[in-house]
Formats: sequence, structure tokens, C-alpha cells
Amino acid sequence: MGKRSSPIDQQQWWKKLKEHRYIRLSLFVLLGILLYASMVSNVIPESLNVSSGTIADQDIRSPVTIEDREETEQRRQDAAAEVESVYSLESRYTDNQVEQANEIFDLAARVASEAEAIEREVEAYEARAEEAEQEQEESEESSDENEEAQEGDASESAGTAPPEPLTEEQMVSQLRALMSSRANAELDDDETLLALLNASEEQRQEAKSILENVIVTVMDNNNIRLDEVDEARATAAHRVSVSGVDQALYSSLLELARFSITANYLYDQEATEQARQLAVENVEPVMIREGQLIAGEGELITSEVYNELALAGLLDDHTNLFPYIGLALIVLVMTSMLGYFLSDAKTSLQTNNTHLLMYVLIFSLALFILKLVSYAHLINLAGVTLVAPVAAAAMLITILLHPRVALFTSMMLAIAASVIFNHESAGVVNYIHGLFVFFSCVGSTFFLSQSHRMVRILQAGLFVATLNVIVIFAIMMLRGTQFSLVEAGLSAGFAAAAGVLAAILTIGLIPFFEAGFGILSTMKLIELSSPNHPLLRKILLEAPGTYHHSVIVANLSEAACESVGANGLLARVGSYYHDLGKTKRPHFFIENQMKIENPHDKISPQLSKTIIIAHPYDGAALLREHRMPKEIIDIAEQHHGTTLLKYFYYKAKNNSELDVPESEFRYPGPKAQTRESAIIGIADSVEAAVRSMQHPTPEKIETLVKKIISDRLEDGQFDECDLTMKELNLISRSICETLQGTFHSRIEYPDEITEKNVVKEKVKIHG
Repeated sequence: MGKRSSPIDQQQWWKKLKEHRYIRLSLFVLLGILLYASMVSNVIPESLNVSSGTIADQDIRSPVTIEDREETEQRRQDAAAEVESVYSLESRYTDNQVEQANEIFDLAARVASEAEAIEREVEAYEARAEEAEQEQEESEESSDENEEAQEGDASESAGTAPPEPLTEEQMVSQLRALMSSRANAELDDDETLLALLNASEEQRQEAKSILENVIVTVMDNNNIRLDEVDEARATAAHRVSVSGVDQALYSSLLELARFSITANYLYDQEATEQARQLAVENVEPVMIREGQLIAGEGELITSEVYNELALAGLLDDHTNLFPYIGLALIVLVMTSMLGYFLSDAKTSLQTNNTHLLMYVLIFSLALFILKLVSYAHLINLAGVTLVAPVAAAAMLITILLHPRVALFTSMMLAIAASVIFNHESAGVVNYIHGLFVFFSCVGSTFFLSQSHRMVRILQAGLFVATLNVIVIFAIMMLRGTQFSLVEAGLSAGFAAAAGVLAAILTIGLIPFFEAGFGILSTMKLIELSSPNHPLLRKILLEAPGTYHHSVIVANLSEAACESVGANGLLARVGSYYHDLGKTKRPHFFIENQMKIENPHDKISPQLSKTIIIAHPYDGAALLREHRMPKEIIDIAEQHHGTTLLKYFYYKAKNNSELDVPESEFRYPGPKAQTRESAIIGIADSVEAAVRSMQHPTPEKIETLVKKIISDRLEDGQFDECDLTMKELNLISRSICETLQGTFHSRIEYPDEITEKNVVKEKVKIHG
């Protein structure tokens, strides 16, 4: 087999570099820089060298959605100004005015009543004085005694001053003193009050009733604003004139009617403010929408249009750093999420920096493809940018690394594509390409997650091509715009080509990544499992018993690995090569001793131990020489772990009087580092042990399998791999089920070799 260049994992410079404490951080930083570099040219704001009053030489559309705050504020002010003042009817004002008018009548009646009482008192006084005078004239001839008495009475009468009757002015003054200040101010004509004072009680009651009716009728039936008070008072005066009131009170009633009528429909400031606020809130913000035509080709750039261009950031009058900062933040979030995901997901990328480097290269390749194809829009051909075979990245990651990583990468590539292809969109993000890339990558990942065979990749390309066509038609229909058959056909054709190209690119790149990074893909494993492989032919020709043993171990380990979710195909292929080292001295292993004398009978147990222990490392050396994948080499080196060669240990101990250290008869290791290596070690021991059983039964097999697993567990052989007790039980059950039809008669394999019979047992060596 021809020599091949060593993969990067075997290069000395990378062996040193990959263990550096900052290498993972450096790779994520590199990925972030590549992401930023691929998208930064697409977020640089477009600048136009235009000024107010010039003519637009092209259609100018807004790249963003932004609010025109100045215009919005102006519209809100206009809306508030258009709201009319809110008035509210104060019905209680009618009662107030009626009470105030009635009070004037009552006060006038009171003052008039008092004046009448004084007048009656004056009249009584005058009557008594006249009577006394007449009596004096009749008694002039009476005695002195009578004269003295009469003089005394006259003197008594003369000593009491008669009351003064109230004048009209005094009556009016008293009435004004009792009236309110507003009534005094508005009823400034004394004749009005005098007429009320001079009227009879019946006249006042009639006038009072008429005025009350007028007030209620006018104010309850009309919403009287301040500027409508005079009109309402005129209406009240008219009603007084037709009421048939006594002429003596007509003028007074007119004045009282005018005085009593007031505004009852008043400005409500709170309600007005609420109405204006509601009007302001109902004004929609004036938005300049993404993709909105601000100025058409040949149109005049008015001051209003110029302001809109400034708001949209299309003028070159200043440098806007926000897009650069925003992109940096997006890239930071993307790389941080990726770093967290890869550190938490149970994949090889969690610890393997070589695989991480390969992932960065695949991602960079996808970004390069997206950026390169993005310039195809200059061709001005419908749908040409859909031809980007970016799904190849998802296929490569699915095959070479893990489907979960491919799904996460699909999301990141979709985000990058939506920005890189934004030249077809007025905004920063082109959702069409974002959705297209997402579905294309996710579809390829799902299709390849179960099988990685070459024909499956070609089928995946056809599947992605069909999916791409469906997605692009769906997006065209969702947009709701008219499209021609030519446009639809071209878009569908390019979308389908992207899927086929992705499959072809994947098939072409897989060998390079496998060789360059020592990746053991499914296709590589299938290739290595071919019986025509030179190393497998070497085992078959030089150690046929070992070859048959390896095939049985492969069957056992593949089924056991699949039962616990490990890589069954890796276990199968690793089993084929795990005993390759036996080809160096095949006849020292019992499965290859066909009708020949056992060579171990002629040599010391120490030499036998050296020969037997060497076979895992001889095999690993041969595998390295042939540039085999590291996973296969590790299985060959680790499948025995640090187990003890019991037969030769007890043989040496029995032949020597000195104490023989157990460590001299143990494999140097390392112990199994992966589940696959551990399971192959179990299957290796089980296969040899079952073959040595005479008359095996399912019960015997189950007991033996459990004992071998238990011994290895107690011996600490699983300490460095992540097998759980539950998984060990599943492995035991799977091996027992597989062994039902695969064992054959063989020399009995003892449960425990004792010191006493060690020299009597035949040498039985198994891998």
C-alpha cells in the first residue's frame, strides 16, 4: 500500500499547538473574524451624494424602517388642535337661578311687610293723639284736679315720640342690604326693586311664579354657552312679555328675567384635555418603511425628501458607526452560542481541537461560497444567487462530525446568508435567502443522519434539490407579488442545481478532510471494512484463526455498541483490526495453532508474556505505518487495557521460589478511553471464553459474560471510559443474545486458574 501524507493530527507542530491553553479560544476568535469579514461589506450604509433641489438619478429606497419623529409630532399637534372644546351641561344651574330669583321676591316681601308694620304703627299713634286732643277740649271746664290729671296724661302722651314711616329710598336700601353682591351689581336700577316693594303680595306671587317658569323653560330647554347668554335673555324677556304679568311689575320682571338667565353649558377643561390626548394617541407614527420608495428616478429632491433621506441614513454627511457595532454584537452572540453549544454537546468537538479546526475550515468554506455566489447578482439573472451549494457544509459536518452540530451550523449559516445576500433586499436582512439556506442545510442533515454511504449522499443531493424548489416556490407565493414563468423557472432551476452541486462538492471534499485530519467517517469505515483491504488480507492469510476470531468479536461488539448508543460501525471495523499485531508471531496464539505443537511449552513464561503482551502494540505500530485512523489504532492499543495474563503469571509464580510481581504480567495499557474500546475488550474476552466451553447453554453463557464484565469492572478497566452500570447490563444482554448461534466447541476455559494445576493446563491464548 502506497504511503500517504500524514494527517495534521500526526504533525509535530500541530501536536504542540493543539494542546495550547488558548487554542480553542483562538479558533473561535478566528471564526468570528471570518464571520464579520464576510458580512461587513453588506452592512455598510449606502451613501448618496445628493442635495435639496437636485434631480434623483435613480430610484432611492429606504434601507431601514425608521420613524419620522418631526412629522409625527406635527401631525399630533394638528390632531390636538382640530379637537373642539368639550362643554358640559350644568343642570343644577337652573335650580340655583330659580332659588336666587325667589330669594329676591322673598326679601322684597319681607321689607315691604316691615314698612307696612311701621306705617300701621304711625297711624295708630296719630289716632291716639287726636283722641287725646278732643278729650282735652271737652274737659277744659273740669276741676283743677281733673286738669292736673289730664295735663299729666297729655304730658305722658306728648313724651313718647311717634315712629317715622319708611321712605321708598329707605325700603330700597334695606332690600339691597339683604341681597347678594351679584344681585346688587346687576340689578342697579332702584325702580326695579321699588316696583317689587310697592306691589301687593298677590302681585309678587304671580310675578314670582311667572319668573320661575321662564327660568326653567329657557335654561332647561337650551344649552346656553357664554356667548349665547344675551340670546337666551332675550328669549326670557319675550316670554315675560307674553306672560300677562301686571304692568306695575312688567319692567321689574324683565330685569329679573335677564338677571336670572345665565350660561349652563360650560367649557370642560378636563374632558377637553382627554379628548385631545386621545386624538394624539390615535395618530399613527409617520414611518419610512424598509424598501419604501423615497424618490423615483427623475424626481426632484425636495426639502421633505431630503429630510427623509437623512433619516434613512442615505446621506454622506456623517459616518454612522452603529451598523458596524451592531454586526460585531451579532457575531459575538453567534460565536458565543456556538462555543457554549460545542462545549456542552457530547461530540468530538467538545475536547478534540483537531476536529474543531476542521469545523472552522468547513464553516469558512461555506462563508466563502456564500460570499462568492453573492456577487452573481451583478449578472442580473433571476434566482442566480440561489445556486450556492452551501448545503455541502451541513453534509460534511453531518458525515465527519455530528448531525446535531450540523443543525446548529445550519442556523448560523442561515443568519450569515440573510446578511450576505441583502443586496436583493432594501434592508439589512434578506429573509428569502435566510430561509432558503436554513431549509437546504437542515434537510440535508436529516437525510444523511442515518446513513453516510456514497449513494446516500447522491440521494441527499436530489432530496435537497427537490426541497429547495418547494421552498423557493413557497417563498415566492408568500410574498404575494406577481412573478413570470421565466422567473419562476430560473429560480427553481438554480435552487435545484444548488442541491446537486452540494452533493458533488461533498463527495469531492470528504477524502481531503479524511486524509488531512485523520477523520474516520462512515464511508471511510465502510471502506476499511472491505475484505480486500491489504491489512485484512494480511490477517486472513497469515493468521486465519485470528481473522475468524475478529469477525465474531465484530458481530458481538457492534450489537453491544448499538444497544448503548455507541458507534457500532466503528466497533465492527475496530474489531477487524484489533488483533493485527498477532500477524507478527501468529503461531504463538492458540487460535492459529492448527495441529502444531504449542511453542509456549518450550519457552519461559516471562518470554511468553513478552510475546503475548506485545501484540496490541505491534498492531498499533502496523496501523500507524499504514496511516490508519487514530480511532482504529486506539482500539488496537487499548482493548486489553491493563489486564493480567493469569496463565503465565501463575505459571511463572509456580516455577519460581521468589515472589513474582503481578505488575510484570499485566498489559501496560492504556485502559480503554472510549466506550467502543471497552466493549471490544469485553467481546474479545467473551468470544474466547465461550469457544472454550463444552456443551454451552444460554445459562452458562450468561453467567460467563457477567463474570467477565464483573472481573473487568473490579479490576478498574472501565475507570477511564464513560460506561455506566446500566450500560454494562445492556452490553451483557446484547452479547448473550448475539452469541446464541455463533459459538462452537472449544477447549474448556476455566473460571479460575489455580496455582496447583497451572502447569497441567494447555496454553490457551486469545486476543
